[in-house]
Amino acid sequence: MRRLLTVLAAGVPLAAAVYLPTASAQTKDTSAATRAACSAPSVKAPAGTQVESVTAAAHEGGTIAGTGILGGSVSGVPAYCEVTVTLTHPGDNDHAKVRTWLPVTGWNGRFQGLGGAAYLAGDNNVGLGTAVKSGYAAVSTDAGVGDALDTSWALNSEGRVDTALLENFASRSQHEAAVVGKEVVDAVYGKRPAYSYFTGCSTGGRQGYMEAQRHPDDYDGILADAPAVNWDEFEVATLWPQVVMNNEKTYPSQCEFTAFTNAAVNACDSLDGVKDGLVNDASRCDFDPRRLIGTKVLCQGEELTITAADATVVRKIWDGPRTTSGKKLWYGVPVGADIWALAAHTDPDAEGNVVGSPFPVPAAWLKLWVAKDPSLDLSHITYSRFTQLFKQSQAEYDKVIGTDDPDLSGFRDSGGKLLTWHGEADQYIPTQGTVQYRQKVERELGGTRKVDDFYRLFLAPGTNHCGLNGLDGSTDGLAALTAWVEHGKAPRTLPATLVDGQGQNVSRDLCSYPQVSRYRGHGDPAVASSFKCVSPSRH
Repeated sequence: MRRLLTVLAAGVPLAAAVYLPTASAQTKDTSAATRAACSAPSVKAPAGTQVESVTAAAHEGGTIAGTGILGGSVSGVPAYCEVTVTLTHPGDNDHAKVRTWLPVTGWNGRFQGLGGAAYLAGDNNVGLGTAVKSGYAAVSTDAGVGDALDTSWALNSEGRVDTALLENFASRSQHEAAVVGKEVVDAVYGKRPAYSYFTGCSTGGRQGYMEAQRHPDDYDGILADAPAVNWDEFEVATLWPQVVMNNEKTYPSQCEFTAFTNAAVNACDSLDGVKDGLVNDASRCDFDPRRLIGTKVLCQGEELTITAADATVVRKIWDGPRTTSGKKLWYGVPVGADIWALAAHTDPDAEGNVVGSPFPVPAAWLKLWVAKDPSLDLSHITYSRFTQLFKQSQAEYDKVIGTDDPDLSGFRDSGGKLLTWHGEADQYIPTQGTVQYRQKVERELGGTRKVDDFYRLFLAPGTNHCGLNGLDGSTDGLAALTAWVEHGKAPRTLPATLVDGQGQNVSRDLCSYPQVSRYRGHGDPAVASSFKCVSPSRH
């Protein structure tokens, strides 16, 4: 659980931009009103809502602790004013809080909206504190729902899906937060932001894409990482490893899963021209898990032998969910990612029984929103039942929360810029889903070069879910985005620090899709200059 919470806590990148907008000559003077008083401004309700209350509270700053299960903290936060606006949609009986934090001094003229993680619709204070520390006025909304793993709001008292709260979580609350937050900034500082940005990872990444698709004028730049687009599909698909093990009645140990992953990485490591424990294009890795049949694995002092049944389970998990007739439904766990994150289970008891431990986010989605049955026993889902549930999720929720509309023409025409990085060893959201979306946008809007003008995707080798600026590695995507928006400097590469197969930090320039990284044949593999970006055809 600690690992899960750490992963979820990586929802918002902690790096801050260093570029100041030309209009920011206002910064110290326009915050004089905030220094004098932190009072509740008059707020006009966004379309379709009513304002229930507006409050303001002055805070001294210092160390800001994260709330809920995500935890975390940020230190050195300056004094800020927090304005909280509670909205409701008449007839829906919802109460969504929109919180705007405004630095008392040193506002940089920018505005930042913050996304959530798992079922948390907004920030848990750490991202807000980081934004204020970097000079931003920042906004976040709880959409009227709970913490990251709180799904108590899914069904109403009649056991039906609460469609109002789902709509809040899926789309409308982030837009309303942008509208309210900018209004608060204008009321407090006396002018609107010079530039507006959105940042988020996972659920926050999906929210960023939803903003670009449905509300293209809300933000000048959107940093949406490891985005949970295709929600209606991949959420069900992430239960596939559990379904495979239960139907095959084979439960490889964590040590055995790790052995398969390590073998695949070792086999495909040199595709980029050098052995460094980083697979630069996991989609090209065709390692056959049957090669490990008969291999001995030492696990907690016990020697285990990998069987054909073990290899079958891993092959199916890597391949991804299919119908009983073999039709592919979605992508599998990427080669190189932690299979155990989705295939965890208990050790056999005295009778040999094993109990699976499904990842709670998709487990809740399948039980509550799809099956509408909190008591559904996931361990008894057959392959055919899985297909039925997968297609049901698509049919009922694609238009609600799928967030896969490839028509970004409105965002393009508004002058917006969309930047995304996604780890190639993402254990929760298959990287190929994001690649597929990018390809759909290219088909919709005229090819790679035209899409590159406003939307760029960077894939990070060996990086897990929200891993950059999270568990492993780092990059300053927000700095790259502000340079693009404010100075027209489109990022050809995204400088990053990755962790190689030996656990050492290495510098690497992430390549703009569809290019991939290739070792030059000489130089230190730990240094970015030893690699170049090439087209896939030359890789």
